[in-house]
Amino acid sequence: MTISRIATTLSLIGAAFILYIGISYLVTPETIATGFGLPEWPKGDAVAFMNLKGVRDTVSGLIILVLLATKQRYALGIVTLVIALIPIGDMLTVLSWGGSTAAAFGIHGLTATLVAATGVLLIRERTVANRQERAEINA
Repeated sequence: MTISRIATTLSLIGAAFILYIGISYLVTPETIATGFGLPEWPKGDAVAFMNLKGVRDTVSGLIILVLLATKQRYALGIVTLVIALIPIGDMLTVLSWGGSTAAAFGIHGLTATLVAATGVLLIRERTVANRQERAEINA
């Protein structure tokens, strides 16, 4: 399997996953919120913050799909590396607020690692393609 196919597969899996999470926060926040890793969730009007997370995650997934659909793979690689900062922020938030260490590292840390790796693959495929072009020209 080529770098391009692996990067595309990981991007599609990532987009599907974050869209599922985002839409779940918008539709059934009480069901999905418990898996985030924080010891306590907002109550009353503060529950609106879960809606904000749903919007953020849904838009993140759509950005990935739009960049894939428009064949902006290098831009997707850069954006994916930036998007990896979101789960890092989530991990640090969970750790800072006395949440589950297992969830912080096992969910958010692992997600950040996989998202960053996908970004690196997307950027690397351009480098590999450029090297192949230069080799063909010089041959």
